[in-house]
Amino acid sequence: MSNGGPAPESVTEKIYEITQKLTSYKEVQLHSVDLSTMGTQQIGNLEVEIIDSVADYVVLLKNIFDFDLIKSFLKSNPEFTVLFDGMHGVTGPYGQRIFITELGLPQKSVMNCVPLPDFGGGHPDPNLTYAHELVERVEKENINFGAASDGDGDRNMIIGKGAFVTPSDSVAIIAAQADAIPYFQRTGVKGLARSMPTSTALDLVAKKKGYECFEVPTGWKFFGNLMDAGRLSICGEESFGTGSDHIREKDGVWAVVAWLNIIAAANQSKPAGINDILLAHYNEYGRNFFSRYDYEEVDAEGANKMVDRLRALVSTDRASLIGKDLGNGFVVKDGDDFEYTDPIDGSISKKQASLRRAGVRVIFEDGSRLIIRLSGTGSQGATVRLYVEKYESDASKYQDKTQDALRPLIEVALHLSQLTEFTGRKEPTVIT
Repeated sequence: MSNGGPAPESVTEKIYEITQKLTSYKEVQLHSVDLSTMGTQQIGNLEVEIIDSVADYVVLLKNIFDFDLIKSFLKSNPEFTVLFDGMHGVTGPYGQRIFITELGLPQKSVMNCVPLPDFGGGHPDPNLTYAHELVERVEKENINFGAASDGDGDRNMIIGKGAFVTPSDSVAIIAAQADAIPYFQRTGVKGLARSMPTSTALDLVAKKKGYECFEVPTGWKFFGNLMDAGRLSICGEESFGTGSDHIREKDGVWAVVAWLNIIAAANQSKPAGINDILLAHYNEYGRNFFSRYDYEEVDAEGANKMVDRLRALVSTDRASLIGKDLGNGFVVKDGDDFEYTDPIDGSISKKQASLRRAGVRVIFEDGSRLIIRLSGTGSQGATVRLYVEKYESDASKYQDKTQDALRPLIEVALHLSQLTEFTGRKEPTVIT
């Protein structure tokens, strides 16, 4: 796409249509390209330009964030420790250049920053399960700020000693603190957006600050039209994707530096770490307790039957569902099979191309939500994702443990979905 973003459904559907008509293809043998030398090379009629993407990216980030403020904060507070985990993915050299060369942190502030084809035998997924090496070091070494990025660099995780920032809270806090970031000081915040399963914490920021807020299907391509139309600045997904309109993709390193910028700005008035920033945000907006349960490689037939039943429950049986008390004080306000109409081009995303991926939603009168969707099916089965969210305005409960706060709603979700009966699974593979 000309904007550098993912292709929208209108394009991918056309491509798929063309693939059904292909009868042959040709291969061209080209000479190898020297990727180690910057500059332009000629291969026959083909011109190839080799660039230093790390250098270009650093220039971009310096135009977005206040590197002088961050560097000054880190230098003045040597006790504030940082640890970035590249997970042997593509962002390793970027982390090395940004955190060590540009911000002057000691070499021990980065780990796993050499890209490896097999990611060092690990699973380059920045969450509490797969980034366990980072999590363990942060707790053991009392690291104030820990961060990880995934294999291709588009996702991120923010943690600290005794602190974990959910992706939903992360994008909400970046949006709430956008005035601390030079880029948004210049451009203003044009609007906010989140994927449908992501918690509504971002909506609360938008409402208070008077921003437009869009709820889109899962998939970064749905943010692109909004950005190109000048109606979106900051967006995120609960699957650890965060970004802005500086590019048309999610950007893990951008989110990490955004947090350092916010922390440095907060410390200009008084000492503040991750937990302090989280609590201050909750005190202003309330807390959206949120968790995702992944059931991986379940029987696809059973998973599809479960979703079909839920889809019927929120459509043909919707009238009997609304107003129903499902237990533990959760009374149904609404339910649907999520559908999105793009406000820019009017295109409609319905059931995400019939892959049962959009998500069945049940919304309760207190604002709590539960969502069930399939992330895809394959040779080894399907992955069922169960999302639960509960809003809390009682300040005495802001520091409750997430799973404790959500347990009553999770019980309702499992009972309503009959997940165990359809899939045979009693425990999730991963809890985020």
